[in-house]
Amino acid sequence: MTTTHDADGPGPDDRWTVGRLAELTGVTVRTLHHYDAVGLLVPEERSPAGYRLYGPADLERLQQIVLYRRLELPLEEIAELLDPDADPTEHLRRRRAVVIAHRDRLDELVGAIDRALERTMSKRPATDAEMREIFGDGFSDEYQAEAAERWGDTDEWKQSARRTAEYTTSDWRAIKAEAEAINDDFVAAKRAGLPADGTAAMDVAERARLHIHERFYDCPPEFHVNLGEMYVCDPRFTATYDDLEPGLARYVRDAIVANAARSGS
Repeated sequence: MTTTHDADGPGPDDRWTVGRLAELTGVTVRTLHHYDAVGLLVPEERSPAGYRLYGPADLERLQQIVLYRRLELPLEEIAELLDPDADPTEHLRRRRAVVIAHRDRLDELVGAIDRALERTMSKRPATDAEMREIFGDGFSDEYQAEAAERWGDTDEWKQSARRTAEYTTSDWRAIKAEAEAINDDFVAAKRAGLPADGTAAMDVAERARLHIHERFYDCPPEFHVNLGEMYVCDPRFTATYDDLEPGLARYVRDAIVANAARSGS
């Protein structure tokens, strides 16, 4: 006969057949048979008909076996850990050591996965959502579509599209930081009263040209002048600069023109 345990847990007289123990614990009947065969979990009793009958002590032992199997320990090692003749204190210490070692292995595995994920993420192109996060209002589908319509057939646009198609989030963050540093230096030069055709302003303009040349498309000084004119002719570009410093768009344009003249000489 078998009895079921109540909500307070199994009682000392509870017994389970192999089928009922399988239902109770989720361990398959085949596995329980194997544990019996290798001596890892031998049921306390047998029914008159020879059926296995497991008691509360068997259930407790099975719970420990399942724990160790979840830690991927071999059955032979589990048997040693559950040796009833072992010192209980020593058993708990060994059990703790096993769990800590497994935790450390999992921590190492998580670290390896994180490093692999970082490598994978760093090699993939940035998504539109990531671009918006980086550039905020400076990234717009509307502006992108307009730019493609205006310049899509130009060699510069095609070259830029090829380069930027593979740029990662970290690439775009670096590009933004470079552009902001250039703009900050333009603002500082203007606020210091340095002339747009002076060496300091022209040097910043050259950095701006090289930033475009190296990151996006070939940008010789004469082409850079065309961009400078656009900064003062297109209200949106003008606002981008003048929001940083009143009159900055014209100052940048003048510095670009002066730098192109210096390059030509």
